[in-house]
Amino acid sequence: MSPLDYLMIAIRVAFSAFVPLCFVAVCVWMERRGAGYFQDRSGPNRAGIFGFRAAGLVQNLADGLKLAFKEDIISQHIKHKFFFVLAPVIVFFTAVVSFAVVPYADTLVLNGKSYMMQGIPVDLGILWFIALAGFSVYGIILAGWSSSNKYGILGSLRSAAQVISYEIPMGLAIVSLLIVYGTVSLNEMAQFQGKLLFGFIPMWGAVLQPVGMVIFIIAAFAECNRTPFDLAEGESEIVAGFHVEYSAMKFAIFFMGEYVAMFASSSIIVTLFFGGYQIPFLSTATLLNWAKPVAFLLMIALPVVMYFFAGWIRRSNVSHYPRENDPRVFEANVYIKCFWGLIVILELVLLAILFSPSGGAAASIFVALLQICTLLLKVTMMIFVFIWVRWTLPRFRYDQLQKLGWQMLLPLALLNIFITSAVVVALS
Repeated sequence: MSPLDYLMIAIRVAFSAFVPLCFVAVCVWMERRGAGYFQDRSGPNRAGIFGFRAAGLVQNLADGLKLAFKEDIISQHIKHKFFFVLAPVIVFFTAVVSFAVVPYADTLVLNGKSYMMQGIPVDLGILWFIALAGFSVYGIILAGWSSSNKYGILGSLRSAAQVISYEIPMGLAIVSLLIVYGTVSLNEMAQFQGKLLFGFIPMWGAVLQPVGMVIFIIAAFAECNRTPFDLAEGESEIVAGFHVEYSAMKFAIFFMGEYVAMFASSSIIVTLFFGGYQIPFLSTATLLNWAKPVAFLLMIALPVVMYFFAGWIRRSNVSHYPRENDPRVFEANVYIKCFWGLIVILELVLLAILFSPSGGAAASIFVALLQICTLLLKVTMMIFVFIWVRWTLPRFRYDQLQKLGWQMLLPLALLNIFITSAVVVALS
């Protein structure tokens, strides 16, 4: 193996490991700011370092430090301490590893060699995600059972019943997708969605399988234990459910796992139904052929976008009452200077691409970076949907949850398979 091969392996593994972890902070921030917005109140805006609040992101750091230094209590009545400690690790590990097969860019070709842009370059694709998503419930079951607490056991039983109820419709929704795509490889599914239907409609899964998309997204909410499917930790009924006995970092790991699972589920949803890393109307081949014009357009667009973004920062960082030497204005000016510095660096990178040889390695790397940014943007928008639903809908009753899974989603998923099969056979 050449040094380039080792470098690409390191980059792939680092991206698949660190991006989900970094998005934990983004998800927590979006959750709090979104909750504040939907409830017509301010989100976190007080915690700061030397006056810099970073729009509430510093609150995440404060909470992380609090949980890290908080006393870690394991009650004396807990008999199975090993499984009690292992449970949050299982939930967190399965959530991180489930993202490892998501392609974040098309196959990168450098010096005649092809590199799959996935943490684990395998073709198992969606099968890997289904297996790990089902395995994560073992951590919840272990947490409830090892807690020796009736509320914990009730929460773990609810979670197990919920996973069984919603994994079946999720699997059937995927079957209808496999009929359309003809592959289990997530990278090949994303490449398929780079085509155009009737010459002007992106062939996204949401267009080809709208019913399957709705079923899969609902099931993904249930798999992540997100409202309205959070009966496993319903505080109004079973206090906190499976994590009632957890404190400090073990408690934090459970909820880091929840947010990583939300990021991984959003990545899978985007890859299956919203084109993955594909930019609408711009396939990988098109981007490679038009890399320099695209770079030139970005050179023009970035300063314009930054100008309006800087105006928004100035309007949003002003005290609600007149203050001499307003510290929020100073904070906003520092942020604006930092962002303009980032824009200058990006402009220099784009300028280097304009002067690089056409169709060379620089163009391939540029296209890969564009596709990575596209995927992360789509995933962020899907995470917002998760948060939007949480702060809009109330929690289902247990009978409503089971009725939705068994009496509505399951027959609908089966019907969708029959209709999809009939259409595919007829068109073939």
